[in-house]
Amino acid sequence: MMSALKYWLWLTHLTGLRNQTRLLLLRHFGTPESVYFAEPPELALVEGLDRQQAALLSNRSLDAAERTLERCQMLNLDLLTIQDANYPGRLRNIYDPPCLLYIRGHLPPLDEEIVISAVGTRKCTPYGVACAERICYGLATGGAIVASGLARGIDSAAIRGALLGGGVTLGLLGNGIDFVYPRENYGLYEDVAMTGALISEYPPGTEPLPGNFPLRNRILSGVSVGALIVEAPPRSGALITASRALEQGRDVFAVPGPIDARTSHGCNRLIQDGAALVMDAADILEAYAARFPDKLKPSRELPVIVPPPDAVKTALRNSEPAPDTSRGAEPAPPLPVVSVAEGTVTAEQARILRLMDAREPVQVDDLIDLSGLSTPQVLAELTMLQIQGYVKEHDGKRYTRSVETRDESE
Repeated sequence: MMSALKYWLWLTHLTGLRNQTRLLLLRHFGTPESVYFAEPPELALVEGLDRQQAALLSNRSLDAAERTLERCQMLNLDLLTIQDANYPGRLRNIYDPPCLLYIRGHLPPLDEEIVISAVGTRKCTPYGVACAERICYGLATGGAIVASGLARGIDSAAIRGALLGGGVTLGLLGNGIDFVYPRENYGLYEDVAMTGALISEYPPGTEPLPGNFPLRNRILSGVSVGALIVEAPPRSGALITASRALEQGRDVFAVPGPIDARTSHGCNRLIQDGAALVMDAADILEAYAARFPDKLKPSRELPVIVPPPDAVKTALRNSEPAPDTSRGAEPAPPLPVVSVAEGTVTAEQARILRLMDAREPVQVDDLIDLSGLSTPQVLAELTMLQIQGYVKEHDGKRYTRSVETRDESE
């Protein structure tokens, strides 16, 4: 298998070779290995292959392919070719499907799932963020998979909402999987890889160049059954995704906004042109009730949690260095107590809190292993605990608690 993959990597690494040319060659020769060993007279028989593109195939060096293969092994990335059985059929059937995908995480059988791509502007408003989080929370609890480009703004808010709902998420990237962009989304990258998959057609080390993202959008809409647009100014990347979705025969949903808001201009125009107006997740899920009856579940609303005043003070106090009691300083005050009986935490949250220490950070992987809860559930509960001010996140997905739990039966 590894020997075959290096020819796929060779074909996709050739600078200047268009994706349509790769697809043309695969249809003619069957495999990248056959393309690699094809002689000029054989290439001349390929209908539609121009001379300039054919000339690029004279580069038979496998060095770059072998380096990428080693890098993928080191990063624990899977390679999925367009000829593999588990390559999504939805994506294979678009006009310009990628020949090769790099994947980190676990890719579910997407053709059997309600996958909704949720996108919007990077320069979003609080209204847009709230809508994206709330609707995608409902999609996740209702049985859908949420996909986004993991860009700053609406894309990130959509994934946060889906993670809060304990759902499976997908991140479609315009850069190599090892290149986190934007940098502040490192935590989201890790969460998506744990609950679903990070996906890119670009090899490791590829920087997020502007021209990559419009190409990425065809994959984002291609793996989905529908695209949700939340806040899109004119000529935005989100509208490119909507356009690709329409070209591919996907459903388009849009969240309305104020008529004088530039960030809502694109969404309002999409609704005028026939996109489905969305006010909550049910508006989307109901469209797939007949097609995916076994996947749908009752969706829930994102709870609005206002942290108690003492929780905010506790979170601030926990971020400060502990007093040095060895020199006679006063000991730290006792932590607030939370309990299931009083309704301040759920049984699952209490279970997670008991696995944490107030001073020594605990790895999220250890919490997952020891709690007996699923990965999406642990990540969702940790997010809720952070909102409430009961836990603090440290570098490397490590956590400490800011409260004590009262012993009681769950």
